[in-house]
Amino acid sequence: MTILVTGAAGFIGANTVRALLDAGHAVVGLDNYNDYYDPQIKHDRVAALCPEADIRVLDLTDREGLAALFDEVQPSRVIHLAAQAGVRYSLENPHAYVDSNLTGFVNMLELCRHRGVRHLVYASSSSVYGDSATPPFSEDQRIDKPRSLYAATKAANELMAYTYAQLYGLHATGLRFFTVYGPWGRPDMAPLLFSRAVLAGRPIDVFNEGKMQRDFTHVSDIVAGILGALAHPSGEDVPHRVFNLGNHTPIELEYFIGVIEAAAGRPAQKVYKPMQPGDMVRTMADTHRANDAFGYEPVTPIERGLPPVVAWCRDYFGDRA
Repeated sequence: MTILVTGAAGFIGANTVRALLDAGHAVVGLDNYNDYYDPQIKHDRVAALCPEADIRVLDLTDREGLAALFDEVQPSRVIHLAAQAGVRYSLENPHAYVDSNLTGFVNMLELCRHRGVRHLVYASSSSVYGDSATPPFSEDQRIDKPRSLYAATKAANELMAYTYAQLYGLHATGLRFFTVYGPWGRPDMAPLLFSRAVLAGRPIDVFNEGKMQRDFTHVSDIVAGILGALAHPSGEDVPHRVFNLGNHTPIELEYFIGVIEAAAGRPAQKVYKPMQPGDMVRTMADTHRANDAFGYEPVTPIERGLPPVVAWCRDYFGDRA
């Protein structure tokens, strides 16, 4: 039985492929290695984390290519992590989100439906909560007031997967990730942006005057949640389920920066700015449902998980930090 992982060269994807291979699974990945951020990081990430992995270069909008891959590989389960990410970038390039997150998601649903995939696990986002919910965010709260197009596409994915589950019996599990970080992370997110800037002595932009909280979740805890969800598909009576995967511990932005400063051995130069369009002031995951369903329990506090990110930035980027 083969597991197909999309977005396999991405931050969460490569770590997931590594964990699946270590567990003895047959894995095939796909990624389009797009230039949303430097593709070289993706190639280096794969070389470092899962060099033996079979990862095909393919885009989610390539229906014929995807169909040929499904026919060749015949996956029994699919972990769909590929998507156009980034809240702020969705304000600049909306069509990228429509192509990847909507058209690409329909393509995956159709192939899972017609090729007999037994379980689809797909990435959603904490961004779906938008202005509708109050922390701690639970899966029962409404998600009908997104603050960005990115969030809207992820909420749409959940509705689309629910529809396919109801109409065609496709077993699907959506996972709402909360601010994932770790070595080899995305360079457009705060953990790497801030770490690199502090190491290089450059100023960092601190939005909403620093009055923000995030539920930072280490990638190892996220991967454990993905594998847990994969191993516990929904039943016939409820073919589609959604779970939060977070650290259920919101961290003040100023404290987060302080941990980076301590690890870097130098102070940050902070430039305080107003709130950015599309951002959320506070995120916090209620993870009781995931804990009850498959024993999800994050174990990595920010004090232990963030210093290795700073060390990795120093080693990987060097003078380019």
